[in-house]
Amino acid sequence: MIDFQNASFMKLRPVSDNSFANLISPLLVSEEIIQASYQGLRDGVVFTSKRIFAINVQGITGKKKDISSLPYSKIQAFSIETAGVLDLDSELEIWFSGLGKVKFEFVSRADVSGICRMISERVL
Repeated sequence: MIDFQNASFMKLRPVSDNSFANLISPLLVSEEIIQASYQGLRDGVVFTSKRIFAINVQGITGKKKDISSLPYSKIQAFSIETAGVLDLDSELEIWFSGLGKVKFEFVSRADVSGICRMISERVL
């Protein structure tokens, strides 16, 4: 599992939902669909209708991947920091029961409010 205490996903930008589809599709359950996908340099985050997948690409070749499944049902709270004048990036922190805090950083053009709305619809 990804060490979320010592690693955050930096500068995630929106990508097409099929960017991680080949990797994630075998893990999806019945009626689960990809809602949004974001990618950093190599790592990625995929929001589905049931959970969040955090993808950590490892090694020089990038063939080894660590995929963590973070179900919405385990979310206790979340916090956003929107982009400002000097700080153009947004941050999303999510607290999971039994795991702790997970932090994602997004480029300014990412719809972080939309992500929070999607999480809220599944948690509240």
